[in-house]
Amino acid sequence: MPRIKDEDIQLVRERARIDEVVESYVTLKSAGGGARKGLCPFHDEKSPSFNVRPAQGFYHCFGCGAGGDSIKFLMEIEGLPFAEAVERLATKFGIQLRYEEDGRPSGPRRDPRQRQRLLEAHAAAGEFYAAQLGSAAEAQVARQFIKDRGFDQSAAEHFTLGYAPKDRQSLTGHLKNKGFTDEELVVGGLARRTNSGTFDVFQGRLLWPIKEMTGEIIGFGARKLYDDDFMAGKYVNTSETPLYKKTQVLYGIDLARRQISGASQAVVVEGYTDVMACHQAGVTTAIATCGTAFGEGHARILRRLMLDHDAFRGEVVFTFDGDEAGQRAAVKSFEGDEEFVGQTYVAVEPRGMDPCDLRMADGDAAVRELIASRIPLYRFVLDNTLKQYDLDRGDQRVDAVRDAVQLASAIRDASKVDAFLREVAGRIGVEVEQVRAEHQKNKGKPAAPSRSSAPQDAPAGEAAPVATGPSFGAPQFADEREALKALAQYPHLAHEFAVDLDEDDFTHPVSREIFTALKGHGWPEKPDPTWIPRVSELLPEALRPVLSRAAVEPLLAQESTTVQVVSSSIFRLQVLTVGRLVSDLKSRLQRTNPIDEADAYNRMFGELIALEQQHRELREKAVGGVVPR
Repeated sequence: MPRIKDEDIQLVRERARIDEVVESYVTLKSAGGGARKGLCPFHDEKSPSFNVRPAQGFYHCFGCGAGGDSIKFLMEIEGLPFAEAVERLATKFGIQLRYEEDGRPSGPRRDPRQRQRLLEAHAAAGEFYAAQLGSAAEAQVARQFIKDRGFDQSAAEHFTLGYAPKDRQSLTGHLKNKGFTDEELVVGGLARRTNSGTFDVFQGRLLWPIKEMTGEIIGFGARKLYDDDFMAGKYVNTSETPLYKKTQVLYGIDLARRQISGASQAVVVEGYTDVMACHQAGVTTAIATCGTAFGEGHARILRRLMLDHDAFRGEVVFTFDGDEAGQRAAVKSFEGDEEFVGQTYVAVEPRGMDPCDLRMADGDAAVRELIASRIPLYRFVLDNTLKQYDLDRGDQRVDAVRDAVQLASAIRDASKVDAFLREVAGRIGVEVEQVRAEHQKNKGKPAAPSRSSAPQDAPAGEAAPVATGPSFGAPQFADEREALKALAQYPHLAHEFAVDLDEDDFTHPVSREIFTALKGHGWPEKPDPTWIPRVSELLPEALRPVLSRAAVEPLLAQESTTVQVVSSSIFRLQVLTVGRLVSDLKSRLQRTNPIDEADAYNRMFGELIALEQQHRELREKAVGGVVPR
């Protein structure tokens, strides 16, 4: 696939001012110090915690942790892949992008106006289809279908349902009269071209508009109504187009996005009417895939909405039919479970009903109860795993244990792993120590000691290193946080004082890794809004919110000039480092005999004198600020 040239991506970052991009979605006010502030678009809040720093080209929300550059903001707010976000910003700021394939220039790829024209055509098509459903005599069969599924006219209007007339050119003629060309309609998936002309893709079908988060229509899902329909499938969707990528769209996301973000929960159902039934019943976090299995692209969308990362854990609830096909779907979802940090659940109706059928049979409360009765996905898969074994046989119990402990990797909360292993032991009928040992062997680690010998027992390796130690937000790391802020916000000023810094000055693994990335990228000689975004790309996903926060949060120092603030922040960090060295050397001196080990003692004493002098000088620099070199 052709890719955008790196130089052009950097040009987009330079010209696409972060505050101008954000202000298309968020009202910003001055927050002092060159920063601007507004209400976060990624979660509900009453007091503004969303900060934008134009000089650094970065945004960060102190409420939910969202952060990044102008490209990342557009990706998050619109649910776009990286390349499309770059292309949109390039169009907005008048940048001609160049593409290359295998390192060879390939020139401009497509008309930058194409996307807007296709969106306008789909909007006009949505209006046309909705009008047909509301008034055309021919659409009575579609209206009856909606009623038979338990929905009234207001529901049809809320979900903007439509009807495609059986006339082969009703939509095509309507849109061509509005100035759209045959080529645009074919490329957009609204029409198909044959030897005898251009005709509507959908004919005689009930339609659900498929929309982006912004509410813009990018495709349609269509339900068969007539036996003589030339399309064989009961449900068909728009084919792949420049707008519509089935692996990257979720039906109902435009209606559910704020609820998903606010509740940090998403309910994944299997059909359009299931989404409608859930929303009508009060489960407003429901969405559905469009003609394809739930996959990595869908997971990325939900991760962004749920703020699903190491510091904030949401939940995804899958609903499946209780039959064999539903169980296979659950297992397939479980195989992709690593896409989420938050826990995944499954809700299965015992009689095999989907949410729409359940609502018609038992009412709205039954749908809400179905979701509330969710169980962890790993437990559902465990049930299906154990069904494969005859647990009355010893050899089968051994095999069952080996198979079952592999499911522990899907448990996001490490504190719950041991409880799960106990559950496995009870279900299979073996000692819990056997299950623990098999679990550790499966992970390639020594078996953990039993509860009786280690009250704090937890399987090795379950928790991330940061989770087992103090949080980076703890008070003892305040100076490390301030130094990172100085380096991120004023790298062109900080580099003069950062030459003496190294990784050992940072004691927390988070700050150490971020500093390594900053230093490794080379300090800029002047303000550069593209520098932090480029460094961010080098970091693991989990550390990027920490860098974005450092890039926008005001420094706490009160010195009179920016240079003094920056230098003092760095000197204070070095004071701590030398202070640790002084303490270590004093401890070694106390353990050294000044008579029997006189040479070593005198050498260390001399080193201590020099370190204490260095410590005093650094403290003076930290208080006074800049020291000319």
